[in-house]
Amino acid sequence: MIACSRHTQTLIGLSLMAVMFATRFHHFGDALHLPDASWALFFLAGFYLSPLWLAALMVQAVAIDVAAVGWMGVPDYCLTPAYAALQIAHLALWGGGRLAARQHADVAGVARMAGIALAGAGIAFVLSNGSFYWFGGRVADTNLAQFGQTFIDYGPRFVAAMMLYLVVAALLHGLLSHLRHGRTAGMAGGRG
Repeated sequence: MIACSRHTQTLIGLSLMAVMFATRFHHFGDALHLPDASWALFFLAGFYLSPLWLAALMVQAVAIDVAAVGWMGVPDYCLTPAYAALQIAHLALWGGGRLAARQHADVAGVARMAGIALAGAGIAFVLSNGSFYWFGGRVADTNLAQFGQTFIDYGPRFVAAMMLYLVVAALLHGLLSHLRHGRTAGMAGGRG
């Protein structure tokens, strides 16, 4: 986890929760909706926030899913006994964020962070979609070839959405760090 003040963690945590609330209802997005940012948000929570925020985000994700199915008319097709594995996928993404936070901010470190994010997305996809496919009870005749096709059909969209959100977060992080560094340098220079 990147060392952040309690105030900064609160701002980041509430921002992540707001983005989840705004995007969780649509996996891939459409002309009117952004794609689901949840995977990126769990990764970023591991990167920046204490474990308490992980619990808050997990509760929020479940609450949004329950509300979407119960009160907003979203079909319950994905709510199966395998839904519990989605929380394990979120935990894997959070762990990836924790691991990425240990990297240095040089070119090699940023490349390692991107690799960790891609690996985390792959693990999350295997956990969430694999459990749904094999244990969700929605696919009558499961087989490895058909399961492999889910990687081709859905994997790239999940990973691309996550990586796009992480690129935006990295750019925002860089901009805010630059502004903060410039402000503190200006204050130090003005005292002389």
